[in-house]
Amino acid sequence: MNRFVTANPSKCIGCRTCEVACALAHSDGAGVEGLAPETFKPRIRMVKTANVSTAVMCHHCEDAPCVNACPNNAIVYRQHSVQVEQERCLGCKNCVLACPFGAMDVVTIPAVRQFAGMTLSLGVKAQAHKCDLCVGRDAGPACVSVCPTSALTLMDRDAMDETLRRRRERAALEAAEVAA
Repeated sequence: MNRFVTANPSKCIGCRTCEVACALAHSDGAGVEGLAPETFKPRIRMVKTANVSTAVMCHHCEDAPCVNACPNNAIVYRQHSVQVEQERCLGCKNCVLACPFGAMDVVTIPAVRQFAGMTLSLGVKAQAHKCDLCVGRDAGPACVSVCPTSALTLMDRDAMDETLRRRRERAALEAAEVAA
């Protein structure tokens, strides 16, 4: 089973702390100073309506449409999640069209190459952009660890089993109350 982050709209206050944490976790150590409007590219999005707010991010699907849609096999299953191998990404946007959750995006980044000790600018490169569950971060997804209301939860097999156990227990108690 792939791991994924769930969002509980009843707990979400729409503060966007998850977006900031995500952008910082992927800023290559640039810190807060590196978060300019042109570089603020979180892999999680806050969606707000008049009555509810919640985070939207990649579901790391078991049979991911984005994996199937990628013509260059740049989107792969790795570490119990769906990951993008950026060096293979063409920026074609097939994954964006295939994602049923609107969690995929294509962003442009500066394209540079090292040559003879110099950094050469090659313009920009388009690449797929999605939640990677902060796989290189020991503490797990940054969005989950900073959410002030615990609206975000990392789900794995154990967490899923526990959630299902609690729901079944609650349903059994409710059924017993109705029968009594």
